[in-house]
Amino acid sequence: MSCKIVVLISGGGTNLQAIIDACSDSNYPAKVVGVVSNKADAYGLTRAKNSDIATVALSHKDFDSREDYDQALIKKIDCFDADLIVLAGFMRILTPSFVQHYQGKLLNIHPSLLPKYQGLNTHQRAIDAGDDVHGVSVHFVTEELDGGPVILQAKVPVFEGDNCDDLAARVHEQEHRIYPLVVKWFAEQRLSMQGDNAILDDNILSASGYAND
Repeated sequence: MSCKIVVLISGGGTNLQAIIDACSDSNYPAKVVGVVSNKADAYGLTRAKNSDIATVALSHKDFDSREDYDQALIKKIDCFDADLIVLAGFMRILTPSFVQHYQGKLLNIHPSLLPKYQGLNTHQRAIDAGDDVHGVSVHFVTEELDGGPVILQAKVPVFEGDNCDDLAARVHEQEHRIYPLVVKWFAEQRLSMQGDNAILDDNILSASGYAND
């Protein structure tokens, strides 16, 4: 049976689309069963509907607290009986109770080579710092913002004269390659989180993830 995925989004959903596209291969071991957004006008919801995937729009503005919202979000997600929760541009800081509820089956993608540049505006920060290498990380989610164990990173060059859009385009291309791959590893039961470590094929991954030089 395929691994059932719920994807959380807030915007255009390009990483969602990359995962949907991967799932269209009959040999891919996972299936997106639901897409949830905190913004009703997120284009990612349209992407899901175009692929006959169930959608939920749940606005955080309708709740008095972050905790109340996350508890309602848990109820929506759990209706799908998902095996894996994938954050794909979900622009919310999650409460500890939410993270604990899905501990070990909650993935995120972050546009930097973690632990560098946690938080926002990563591309500009890399440019401002004069970095010649930037990239993207897929990691398990813990209570620390962008702080969970890294599973896989992809690096891109930073060229002289690059602006944020140039660098973002280069990073997005790699995001769309590595996120479906990590989901596949999880679905094949090759990937897990144990304690503070990401484990792939029974090996503890380094702080920068798999196959990182």
